[in-house]
Amino acid sequence: METQKRGPLPEFKPIHREAFVGYLFILPTYIGFLIFILYPLIESIRISFLDFSILRDSTYIGLDNYAAMLTDARLRTVYINTIVFTVLAVLFNAGIGLLLAVMLNRRLPSVIRNLYRSIFFFPVLIAHTYIAVIWRFLYQEDTGVINYYLGFFGVEPIPWLGHVHWAMAAIIIMDVWKNTGFAMLVFLAGLQNIPNTYYEAAQLDGANERQLFFRITIPLLSPTIFFILVIFMIGALQVFDTIIVLTRGGPGDATRSVVLYIYEIAFRRFDMGYAAAVSMTLFAIILALTVLQFIISRRWVHYE
Repeated sequence: METQKRGPLPEFKPIHREAFVGYLFILPTYIGFLIFILYPLIESIRISFLDFSILRDSTYIGLDNYAAMLTDARLRTVYINTIVFTVLAVLFNAGIGLLLAVMLNRRLPSVIRNLYRSIFFFPVLIAHTYIAVIWRFLYQEDTGVINYYLGFFGVEPIPWLGHVHWAMAAIIIMDVWKNTGFAMLVFLAGLQNIPNTYYEAAQLDGANERQLFFRITIPLLSPTIFFILVIFMIGALQVFDTIIVLTRGGPGDATRSVVLYIYEIAFRRFDMGYAAAVSMTLFAIILALTVLQFIISRRWVHYE
């Protein structure tokens, strides 16, 4: 019986080799995603249906953890705190960042532009925890630097971190000081990518500064604005470290965020099941708001 001769093996084309090398380079990213993001997410979903505690055996309880949230008054409070912080922090960070970017985009000497750019961006490079420790001393009612200088204007010492009406404002002020530089740098990059020909043509038609800003700058900068709004919203909804350092959620629950509340449920009350259920609601809200922003962006974001 004659054996059939096999043809030559298929050659490993260079394009396949390049693709293989590329997949090897991105493999650590995929492994990190599977281990540190996807697996914890799936495990959190599973635990949210359990009476799970590290101190005793866990039992399946169905939707009881989710039902318990409907009667949790503190959960409503921390969600309101988180929403208030998110709205104000995103608006101020984006608004002030855009204002600074427009100012720095004008014709200035490169030395001055680079100096101010470095000054405003420097806080972004420092961890939230370190900055919060410093601002905690600045906010001291009796010995803080802020109240000291406000005293020159006849302002009585303000209990920044000890009063329910001032604590959230203090956290927002610190967050804006910390993160505005990032928004400024992104907006500045977006402004520098707008061709000058649009402005020159509009000026020939008699457009003033206000019309140039709202009719040309804002529409052409809308993709950058959309990016900033999405990124800052996701970050603000997960605020944790600055609050735990500055106020630890106090006074009372005036500044307690959802993530801080999840931490306390999980590692102080050791009720992992309920903490996982709350975290799933936060995940669902962030996902829903992000998708909603992408849907709405079709109406106001303009791509060239």
